[in-house]
Amino acid sequence: MPYLVATDLPDAPAGARFRALLGRPGIVQIPGTHNGMAALQARAAGFEAAYLSGAAMTASMGLPDLGIITIEEVCLFIRQVVRASGLPLLVDGDTGYGEALNAMHMVRSFEDAGAAAVHIEDQLLPKKCGHLNDKRLADARDMAAKIAATVKARRHLHVIARTDAVASEGMDGAIARARLYVEAGADAIFPEALTNAEMFRAFAQALPGVPLLANMTEFGKTPFFTAGEFEAMGYRMVIWPVSSLRVANKAQEKLYAAIRRDGGTQAMLEAMQTRAELYALVGLHDYEALDASIVQTVVPLGMPQRTPT
Repeated sequence: MPYLVATDLPDAPAGARFRALLGRPGIVQIPGTHNGMAALQARAAGFEAAYLSGAAMTASMGLPDLGIITIEEVCLFIRQVVRASGLPLLVDGDTGYGEALNAMHMVRSFEDAGAAAVHIEDQLLPKKCGHLNDKRLADARDMAAKIAATVKARRHLHVIARTDAVASEGMDGAIARARLYVEAGADAIFPEALTNAEMFRAFAQALPGVPLLANMTEFGKTPFFTAGEFEAMGYRMVIWPVSSLRVANKAQEKLYAAIRRDGGTQAMLEAMQTRAELYALVGLHDYEALDASIVQTVVPLGMPQRTPT
């Protein structure tokens, strides 16, 4: 059901609703939703939070994931996902789009757009996907200062610090950074590109009581684990950041190949969402009913009508 009128909307700020999810037993499962339609489908499947990936946003714009899109471009994605689904949304904040003041501006902009949480990473620009090699890291103290600045700027946003240090500084270096970021005020830690279960468990054991986020991206350095396996290893959140975009892109690739081959879409009809399914998902009839009810309210039945001259 779409959120059509003010009384349908949640009363609590998005960040508070995200914290409430973390306060419940069990791991919070957060699928990537690269646009409003994907967010509607995630909600219909029963998910209670959504994720907006920097890689998915840039790829959907036909760009590489190098931190080159702007805060306002990200806010456009945030607004459509939040408006469509109403789900608490965790957003990839890359490196904070600059230094401390830029990160503070990002926090306010994301909150205004409707985000519930953000994660910020300790890379230098141009940043890379966390599962690629040769990432350049910021000084740990500079990153801690950026985290402190984001916490100072936020009203309700949940702030998650991501560290990409495992590849270059090892587990000890990454854990030391994570502890520093928690001292700076981070609400949770996101250790990126861990390569086996032992590393995931060791990281959790080194930060008892700190909520941790796991990244279950495909075709990367992390082997496949289920949400239950991550929970058993000590993690409170898991994201599947680009999965929805990967599936959608592969389907579109097959569609365009079929049109070129067959001169039409007849071979792809079984793979398509029907018109009825689309209308049901976006709530077309709910909007029409709302429009009709407003007209009835404003122009009561029996009210004298002006006659044409």
